[in-house]
Amino acid sequence: MYERIRALREDSDLTQTQIAKILHCSQRVYSNYERGELDIPTHILIGLADYYNINVDYILGLTNNKTSYKEL
Repeated sequence: MYERIRALREDSDLTQTQIAKILHCSQRVYSNYERGELDIPTHILIGLADYYNINVDYILGLTNNKTSYKEL
């Protein structure tokens, strides 16, 4: 999961500071999410899925399908 959120951010050419601002958290907290040092709260998972227009199951590693449920 942690590798996926980093890859999503990097693929979007965003810094940790930029995505943290979008998610309304600090860069330090977001960095801890990417390193797996903090569990990612549900509201942050939902925020990531909404921002990247993907499903939470992809972030969690339960599927390799990025398609958002909104698109189904």
